[in-house]
Amino acid sequence: MNQYMGGAAGADSARTEEDFDRVAQAAPRETVAQGVTQALRSDQTPPFPQMVGQMFGQSNPNQQAGMLNQLIAAAGPSLLGMLAGRGGAGGGMGGGLGGIGGMLGNLLGGATGGQPQITPEQASQLSPEQVQEIAQKAEQENPGVVERMGDFYAQHPNVVKGLGAAALAIALGHMAQGIQRR
Repeated sequence: MNQYMGGAAGADSARTEEDFDRVAQAAPRETVAQGVTQALRSDQTPPFPQMVGQMFGQSNPNQQAGMLNQLIAAAGPSLLGMLAGRGGAGGGMGGGLGGIGGMLGNLLGGATGGQPQITPEQASQLSPEQVQEIAQKAEQENPGVVERMGDFYAQHPNVVKGLGAAALAIALGHMAQGIQRR
């Protein structure tokens, strides 16, 4: 673990994945969550929205729905309203959200009290690029969404491994620091 305390420099992909597997299984979930969160925040990794889109693409539909519901819950109703109002024209930003505007509009219309929930079937209709845009908006609305994603993906370390050796090394370094403090 000491080799990871200095960051991602020189991380060996296969060994880092094996080390991450072992530590993620043995360490307390909070420690894993802190490590993943720090990898999501690091300036040595791609931006948070890009990594969320990447993990979305590597997740199964249940994980995709869970992750989207975490993003929406963290960002609050303003994100839902902003995205639902975008409709299917795809105009404006980036690649556009296409059908998600209509899907979220239906969710908003069908919500009777409480937070609407995206189903695995709905989540699987989205592209990683669309989720990247949602993550970007969610982070703008509530920077604490990064911690929520770190906590969510601490429960799914197999998906985190898809981020690559640099992100895993950063996560392992922070996990090592968390374990040392115990």
